[in-house]
Amino acid sequence: MHQRRTTLTRYTIEQEHRHPGASGEFSGLLNSLATAIKIISNQVNKGALVGMLGDAASDGAAVNVQGEVQKKLDVMSNDVMLKENEFSGHLSGMASEEMEDVYALPAHCKRGKYLLVFDPLDGSSNIDVNLTVGTIFSILRAPNPGKDASLEDFLQPGTEQVCAGLALYGPSTMLVLTTGNGVDGFTLDRDIGAFILTHPQMRIPAETHEFAINSSNERFWEPPVKRYVEECLAGKTGPRGKDFNMRWVASLVAETFRILTRGGIFMYPRDSKDPAKPGRLRLMYEANPISFLIEQAGGASTTGRERVMNVAPTDLHQRVPLIFGSKNEVERLSSYHAEYASGKEPDTFNSPLFSTRSLFRTQ
Repeated sequence: MHQRRTTLTRYTIEQEHRHPGASGEFSGLLNSLATAIKIISNQVNKGALVGMLGDAASDGAAVNVQGEVQKKLDVMSNDVMLKENEFSGHLSGMASEEMEDVYALPAHCKRGKYLLVFDPLDGSSNIDVNLTVGTIFSILRAPNPGKDASLEDFLQPGTEQVCAGLALYGPSTMLVLTTGNGVDGFTLDRDIGAFILTHPQMRIPAETHEFAINSSNERFWEPPVKRYVEECLAGKTGPRGKDFNMRWVASLVAETFRILTRGGIFMYPRDSKDPAKPGRLRLMYEANPISFLIEQAGGASTTGRERVMNVAPTDLHQRVPLIFGSKNEVERLSSYHAEYASGKEPDTFNSPLFSTRSLFRTQ
């Protein structure tokens, strides 16, 4: 007997049926996004076969608003996201990591009631070494539906998100999303060209024994982060009484999916490496959508000082620290920040275990 499988199209229609008065615009927008993701996946999968590896300009001249050298796939992915979604009639505007300003829809395109912000190809530094990359997106309601969106229209806190999601271009192509009713994961079935629900209602375990952080930045970390990591490294002989494993992929989508699948904590905390930047990851199209997914799966997400989705955005490309994952671990690290901020440094941070020495070199 044929087993019925839930496609993304069926899923979005069923979701809309639960909301009387739904117009079908939202499901239409998700279908446009899914099409863009399929196209990007196809190009990422072919890589060198279609000349898509390497920098966008051989002399390194192609640099985005972040000051980062663009890869060919960065440029292609951004163009696909724009072109596949501009004509749908469901958007009033779009904003991308790769573009300094809000993208103005062509004059002939109908304006809708949603806004789309995205990182078209997260983890692009991994492209040339064939590691997992992905797309991150966030959908907001347009304050002025039917009209061109302004920059101010996009500056909404993460709590206002209608939907958030990410796509992974790995051994299989996956789409993970939330509309505020949990997190569901879909796998692309290339035989039929459809996303199939394969990971319904993903949940993050509250306890974990894995942490992810770029240890090369240890000398720039704040004391609460140093304390937390040193306790993890102390393992069973330390105050935590258990061993931890460390992971670091340098791809936010890959880190997020691992945590959604088996738990863990991811840390890209505030540091002193560049005092002009209070954080490394972009609030609007990285931290907010990831935080929405994590919270809907039972995890927690913070800057170390406050809930990420409560941060009031002031700029399209605003950067924030980002710590997320298994709830108990995120809350522990948040408590270390609170203790340090309250002036408890002499008692709490000068224990025999904790010091400001390097964690990864012999003294």
